[in-house]
Amino acid sequence: MIHLSMTRPSTLLRRALQADALVSGAMALLLSLAAGTLSRLLALPQPLLLETGLFLIGYAALVGWLGTRAVLPRALVLIVIAGNALWTLGSVALLLSGSVASNALGIAFVLLQATVVGIFAELQFIGLKRSDAALAS
Repeated sequence: MIHLSMTRPSTLLRRALQADALVSGAMALLLSLAAGTLSRLLALPQPLLLETGLFLIGYAALVGWLGTRAVLPRALVLIVIAGNALWTLGSVALLLSGSVASNALGIAFVLLQATVVGIFAELQFIGLKRSDAALAS
């Protein structure tokens, strides 16, 4: 039998997960429904924007669900935190790679969302450190 380490989320962790879900859900809608318009405005590839929006639908649902639980699988929270950190680094790497030729507004858009995601990762990490261990049922 596999034993998962569980944690009772601190208020900070719960709120950081909920805010992440809310912002990710809003971005999912924006990117999914307006990928074509945003592509022209930001000079970013439409498939990249659309696929990112579609991915964020599932991500927002998962993180939103986590934000409502009385106890959380610690490993899953760590995956969310690591994913957010990697998303931040990947966003910057995308701009530095030269694989997209965005305009100034597109660069600002990517950097702003990377910053927000990085802040979520940090708040979630601090919130996890403040959380209490819980017994698995």
